[in-house]
Amino acid sequence: MTERKLELIATLQRKLAGQIVERPLDVSNVKTVAAVDVSYRGDLARAAFVLCSFPECELLRANVVEIEVSVPYIPTYFFLRETRPVLLALRGEDFDVLLVEGHGRAHPRGYGLASHIGLLTGRPTVGVAKRPLRGVPEELFRRTGKAYVSVGNLIDLGSAVGIVEPLLEGGYPKPLKLADRLSKRGEQ
Repeated sequence: MTERKLELIATLQRKLAGQIVERPLDVSNVKTVAAVDVSYRGDLARAAFVLCSFPECELLRANVVEIEVSVPYIPTYFFLRETRPVLLALRGEDFDVLLVEGHGRAHPRGYGLASHIGLLTGRPTVGVAKRPLRGVPEELFRRTGKAYVSVGNLIDLGSAVGIVEPLLEGGYPKPLKLADRLSKRGEQ
């Protein structure tokens, strides 16, 4: 991908960041939490979706989709590579909140994968990552266990943390652990 094209995409990310809605979510009304993660094997992307009860975190259903990779990994442009497999894994699924393995507002341009998926689906999304991105202001994320939580869309940071905290297992949200395992080995 050319430098000029990446500059145009970065400009678009900054513009789309202005469309993200941060608002409190009544966590007591949340009954299901979904999670998505994508792993790669050669030219194949394997996206896993899991749906869990909230806050008990009982697995209700799971889905895996495999497609050919169409975009290389480019740091801070992760959403270009992951959007298509994630959306295919989400197709036809219903959930109250979605945990996305990737950043939301805690991104250098304020618009990571979780924000993009949240904007496209119109559903509350939470970005969950294993480490913060360099140069991102600390007020845009909160460390919760071993996870770095940020707003995706249609939720505020306090509500996002309120969703993630009861789901922690060994410091990381159990639904994302399940999705990760399923995407890598096909196991539940």
